[in-house]
Amino acid sequence: MNKRALIKKIVAKLADELETYFRAAQFSRAEATHESSKAENKYDTRGLEASYLARGQSKQAAEIKSAIAAFEELPAKKFGADDAVDLGALVELEHGGERSFYFIGPRAGGTEVLHDKREILVITPQSPLGAQLVGKKSGESFQLVLGGAKQTAKIVSVE
Repeated sequence: MNKRALIKKIVAKLADELETYFRAAQFSRAEATHESSKAENKYDTRGLEASYLARGQSKQAAEIKSAIAAFEELPAKKFGADDAVDLGALVELEHGGERSFYFIGPRAGGTEVLHDKREILVITPQSPLGAQLVGKKSGESFQLVLGGAKQTAKIVSVE
């Protein structure tokens, strides 16, 4: 597995999201300052609502920028069979008769990418699943707790 290529795909996906938030923030900012958004009475809050929306979108764009920077600095570490799951690991997990792939990233949990015909979900060490995986090794089984339900899971591989 070319982990550097996987990280580039994650960065590209985040860059697409950043562009979307940037455009949305610009639109909301323009809406907030447009003369048609001027309050006609004390109950007219269109302009205020648009400014709140623009601020939220700008904050989200800043978060994505930070995530991109964190991924660009992340080394493409290769994990061996005896290495424990840590930041930068690609984990293949088997649970409930299905196999899933997770990349332990520094940020941007929930980002999904398709790489080498596999759907890979980015999770962080702070997420519930990430916290359960960090420190475990390939071949280990454990009780996976998600949404209060327990099931046995096995780490098939750590790359």
